[in-house]
This record gives sequence, structure tokens and C-alpha cells, in this order.
Amino acid sequence: MADDKKTTMAESKKTTTSDNKSGIEEKAITQAMLSADSSYVPSPSLLAAEEPVSLLTQVDGPKIDPDATKPSVYQASQTVALRAKHSVPIHVTAGGSVVDFEISTDDYDIGFGVTAEREEGVTIVKEESRVESHLESVTGKFLVGSVPCALIFSFDNEYSWFREKRVTYEITVTPPKIENVVKGRRLRAKKALELVEKDAGELKEEHEAAERKKTELKINIKKHKEEMAEKKKLLKDIEEKDQSSEKMRSVRVEQIKMLNQRLEKGWEDEPSGKSWW
Repeated sequence: MADDKKTTMAESKKTTTSDNKSGIEEKAITQAMLSADSSYVPSPSLLAAEEPVSLLTQVDGPKIDPDATKPSVYQASQTVALRAKHSVPIHVTAGGSVVDFEISTDDYDIGFGVTAEREEGVTIVKEESRVESHLESVTGKFLVGSVPCALIFSFDNEYSWFREKRVTYEITVTPPKIENVVKGRRLRAKKALELVEKDAGELKEEHEAAERKKTELKINIKKHKEEMAEKKKLLKDIEEKDQSSEKMRSVRVEQIKMLNQRLEKGWEDEPSGKSWW
């Protein structure tokens, strides 16, 4: 009976320790998720989108489905040929998802790394390096903050000239708790609101500056049009006066010619042979 009691107490203590560890881990995940949502910044393409719903789609995140709380498990055994590389892409759409992974190889080491690809760039989750996964399984856990993203698990055997590698992996993606999703939405909405309000203010200032410039240009254009009309009228007057002047100049040229002829040769009705000078 005493031994049974000791066993029960030990098991109870072990369960309590496990629960405490799980509680601490869960709290850390929640804090990390809320921290990520608190620093949320919409992607440039969403800010540039002309449809308002595009931004809201990212802020809202995936639709809450109480039945879709089970983890997604991706597992397989894959032979990676010598001088080759194998990648496993996993798409994550729910921010705050927790990813656990465990990999192992049958006989030899392999290059292993994890990256997260998003529209705004690539984040290195685990830098690629050769791991002795044939001696001990390689495990890890991380939180996915901003989404959507594609997690790329890479198995690199390009350095091996002689051996193919047999890799076994199990990747588990656990969606966030509903209460975390709700809190995250509100944090993202708050950050997005701050950003779009600031941007709206700047756009309003740009619009007002543009309106002032347009008004100034319209006034200048009107002024130039009036000046142009006056100059056109002046040009017309000058052209008409010049035409009249040119016409009269032709008359004067002809008159000069005719007068010179008379002075040189005289008039037809005058008696000939007598000088009048």
C-alpha cells in the first residue's frame, strides 16, 4: 500500500510538472503571438491596393471555425539523392500557429534548414547546416507570426558525392486558440487603423497641396490666355498695318520710278529740243 501510495504521488507530481510546463509554454506562445500582432504592419501591396477589402482580409485572418482546431500533420520518408536537394513547402494562413518538427536520417548526416517566405521577404527560421540526425532526431518548435507565409523545410545532400540519404520527417502545425485569434484581430485592426489614419492624413495634405497648385496653375493659365489674346490682337493690328504700309510702299516705288522717268526724259506733251533747266 505504501509503495502504491508513493507511485501515485510520483505520478501526480510528474503530471503536475508536465501541466506547469505546458502552461508556461502556452503562456509564452500567447505572449509571442500578441507581441507579433502588436507590431503588425500591412504589406506594401495591400497598402497600395485600390480595393479596401484587401487590407481587411489580412487583418481579419482566417475565419474562425470552432471545429478546425486540430493540428495538421505532415509526415513522410524521402530519399534524397546524392548531389541533390529536397524541399517540403507548407503554407500557413493562421497567424499564431505553432510548428513542431522532428527529422531523422537512417545512416548519415544531412544539411537541414527552415525558411519562411512572405511577400515582404524571406526569414530564416533555422539556418541551414549539416546535422547528425542519424545519431539523434533533430527537433524544434517555433511560432508563425505574420501570414500568409510558406514554410520551406530544406534537406540538402548536395555536398555528398557518394551517398543518398533517407530522411524521415514529421511536421505538425497547430492552429492558435480562438481567444488568441480574437485578441490578435483586434491588435492588428488597431495597428492597421493607426497606419491608415496617418496615411489618410498625409494623402489629405497632398490633396490640399495639389488643389492649391491646380488653382495657382489655372489662374496662371487664365492670365496667360488673356495675355495671349492681347498679343494675338496686337499681332493682328501690326500685320494689318504692315500690309497697308507695304501696299503703300509699292505705290511709292512706282511713283518714284515714274517721276525719275519724267525728270530724265521729260513729258510727252512738252516741245522737244529745248532745255527747261
